[in-house]
Amino acid sequence: MSSIKTSELIINPDGSVYHLNVKPEDIAHDIIFVGDQDRVEKVTQYFDSIEFTTQKREFKTQTGTYKGKRMSVISTGIGPDNIDIVLNELDALVNIDFNTREAKPTLTQLNIVRFGTSGSLQKDIPVNSVLASVYTIGLDNMLRSYCIDDATEIAIEDAFIAHTNWDMRKGRPYVIKGATSLLDKFNDPAIYKGFTATAGGFYGPQGRVLRLAIQDPALNSKMDAFSYEGISLTNLEMETAAIYGLSKLLGHNALSLNAIIANRANGTFSEDPYKIVDEMIQMGLEKLAE
Repeated sequence: MSSIKTSELIINPDGSVYHLNVKPEDIAHDIIFVGDQDRVEKVTQYFDSIEFTTQKREFKTQTGTYKGKRMSVISTGIGPDNIDIVLNELDALVNIDFNTREAKPTLTQLNIVRFGTSGSLQKDIPVNSVLASVYTIGLDNMLRSYCIDDATEIAIEDAFIAHTNWDMRKGRPYVIKGATSLLDKFNDPAIYKGFTATAGGFYGPQGRVLRLAIQDPALNSKMDAFSYEGISLTNLEMETAAIYGLSKLLGHNALSLNAIIANRANGTFSEDPYKIVDEMIQMGLEKLAE
């Protein structure tokens, strides 16, 4: 087994991984992702204790305990490119020996749950609800840098491409299923189950038009109407597919929880988005601690 070159896995002088600024002992095996660095403490305010805090750029990490269970909360920033950084570095922290720079012989599996916000694509999924992503489709193309064919749901991809008349110059969309173990843990009548689309941007990639024309003005309505064997697209955001894809490839469990703060189908926005986010956080912590 050859060692990983210093140019490929960058370790800071203090022994922490390059972007996250975290050492292997600083991270728990149950991890919560949030996008906004200011949301980290919205989660850890409920912890019994906090043992570690660091921040570098948009990546803020706090590790502590909640009802006796050790957890880490990490802000990823926005978009699939940031997820590529965070998940690869987290995996390196637990599955690569930083002294020998070689992969460890035994896999350490992480449980990763995203606490995010999202907009619903369907009228019957209202604002101020919580949705767990059973499936996700990546429209961003980031994961195509990896060998992913054995991890994706090709039949659903083909159906989506045909239904939307997808322009393949934008790259082939990829579909990933969430981790069954975490989906079972969050199996609750109060939580909607969905199929989440991940876009590579906020404006044009999500069908918003300001001053630039977009490649397919009808794409959002096509997505709203897509269905495959009873599975319909439910919401649109910017991280879930990258989280599911990299987690599956690396051998980790991942689940995305979405606080629905907007409904794109009927044009509504939550009057108090902070309330539903806080409710999702408290519910998510309880279920992770069980």
